Amino acid sequence: MHNINSQIGSKEKKPLTTSPPKSTVQTYSRYKDSGVEWLGEIPEHWEVRKIKYLFKEKNSLFIDGDWIESKDLGSDEVYYFTTGNIREIKFYDKERSYISNDTFRRLNCTAIAENDILISRLNVPLGRCCIAPKFDKKSIVSVDVCVFRPDKGFNRGFLVYLMNSPQYFTHTENEARGAIMKRISRSILGNIDIPIPPLQEQTAIANFLDDKTEKIDQAICIKKQQIALLKERKQILIHKAVTRGLDDYVPLKDSGVKWVGEIPEHWASVSFRRISSLQQGLQIAIDKRLEEPIGDALEYITTKSIHNPNDPKHYVTKPKENVICDYQDVLLGRTGNTGEVVTNIRGVFHNNFFKIDYDKNKIERDFLVNYLNTQGIQELIMLSAGVTTIPDLNHGEFLSLPIVLPPLSEQKEISKYIERASQKIDTAISLKQQEIAKLQEYKRSLINSVVTGKVKVC
Repeated sequence: MHNINSQIGSKEKKPLTTSPPKSTVQTYSRYKDSGVEWLGEIPEHWEVRKIKYLFKEKNSLFIDGDWIESKDLGSDEVYYFTTGNIREIKFYDKERSYISNDTFRRLNCTAIAENDILISRLNVPLGRCCIAPKFDKKSIVSVDVCVFRPDKGFNRGFLVYLMNSPQYFTHTENEARGAIMKRISRSILGNIDIPIPPLQEQTAIANFLDDKTEKIDQAICIKKQQIALLKERKQILIHKAVTRGLDDYVPLKDSGVKWVGEIPEHWASVSFRRISSLQQGLQIAIDKRLEEPIGDALEYITTKSIHNPNDPKHYVTKPKENVICDYQDVLLGRTGNTGEVVTNIRGVFHNNFFKIDYDKNKIERDFLVNYLNTQGIQELIMLSAGVTTIPDLNHGEFLSLPIVLPPLSEQKEISKYIERASQKIDTAISLKQQEIAKLQEYKRSLINSVVTGKVKVC
């Protein structure tokens, strides 16, 4: 686990695996008004300083990253990181671009150093920051990342925890500018007043939070692993039900489908062409969409609208009947979201989707949905869509894929069984997710209380 204060390994710690502990909260004996609205009262012996006054030494730094255009990218000599790499407290090192050494010199770029504080000025939460890890080659950051190298009299771990606290984020959000995409400038960041305990106390706070947040993160990791196992169990349950049925003693035969194997003797193995046809959706230009549901306008169903239900919706008037989906219909992602199965939704669907017009006398909707969500058919769908950068599933490829079919009455029994069993697993997953949310909230609250002096830890 990443330790932002010491950045070295530590003795094995017992993870926090239950609810946040109930303990007696210690506070400081005397407080004073900080004079800073977002901060409120702080311990009497703490100071308040603007961030821009924390880097006065010769080797200290507080600058924006480098302006790199797409034409400047290339080679693999210098790492180039952006705001996407700057997460709350931790550096995300899974995505990167590159520039050449020649470009680095030509643009007079600034190399970041291990343990620099990297602050994102773009995307919520604004002002989030992390410690730069040690890289195996020269590295730079984009112009929307601020490089902060404070004086030696300040503990960087403490500063990072402080600048990732909920109260701090509320303040940076209020200070940000921009109608569509908010940013916070380096000058505004520099003028933010922050609480500064004595150095020894800063270090003690950072060490305390390193220890506590590591245990919380371990507990969250364990619960995420448990959720993954529950989801795997659900997938196995569905796979067995839609490929072998509910009777463990029924005679079997070879299905002719490699990933399915044997199926009950009385089942059929056919292609999707035998039980369905496809209707592709419609791409509608943004200027032809409505922002309000006027009259009989229907919601425009896109991948974005499905995955971002709280975003503003768009609507379409007088669509053709063949691009309208209803609650009982089944949509399948064709490209961009290839293989995604969507149902229980009404509207006009985008051309990234197929609507599967299935024969209701041959296949029951929930059985179809469960079958389409099995790992085996999903892998075949992706293989059929091609291995290009953006997979694109065509009509013929999908309709040629295999499906195994029990009698309709048996399909309904299987669907009911899957629904009952899935509900139990989904409930268990939901409980784990609630536990994770509580731990995450406890972590935020703990950091906020400690770095603002509401709770004393040393």
